[in-house]
Amino acid sequence: MSTRQPRVPNQLGRAAVQMFAASERMNQILIEHLDPTAWKAKPPGKARTIAAIFTHMHNARCKWVRLTAPHLKVPRQLERAHCTPRQARAGLTESADRCSEMLAEALGGAESRIDKFHRDGWARAWPVGVEMLCYMLSHESHHRGQVCMLAHQLGFPLPSKATSGIWNWEKLWKECGTPRGPGYDF
Repeated sequence: MSTRQPRVPNQLGRAAVQMFAASERMNQILIEHLDPTAWKAKPPGKARTIAAIFTHMHNARCKWVRLTAPHLKVPRQLERAHCTPRQARAGLTESADRCSEMLAEALGGAESRIDKFHRDGWARAWPVGVEMLCYMLSHESHHRGQVCMLAHQLGFPLPSKATSGIWNWEKLWKECGTPRGPGYDF
């Protein structure tokens, strides 16, 4: 797990980086505690597997970086059909680092090469701002909820250590390099 956070000159930029790091830690906790059998278990209907959900999250991040901050190194995309939990964890760590760099630059208040957030090629770009962070966190949260629900429906419920652990923000932030927790600088 990466706890490397870029130096950011203002509170908004620092908070954005810290929030995204905490969000990524939540993803890592879920994968760490997920029963390996659940990873590629086929859900009913046309729903994505848990492996496909996590690869989608990583690949969406790669797209955000590629479209919004093309000067940053874009991580390699993951293939949902062949991705292992270990590969997903490594890929998510790398894409979280790139997203943190992107957020630090976009919201850091310093000279930035980023002036628009591009969610997708079909969507209108937004000026950078807190809305960019909110969209990214909402996307992550939505898919974490899908993973928790799907694991339960498939007969592999996550242990309470994981499901309550993703709500322990003070601990999450400390694990991500912010010892005093939310609302405090490094």
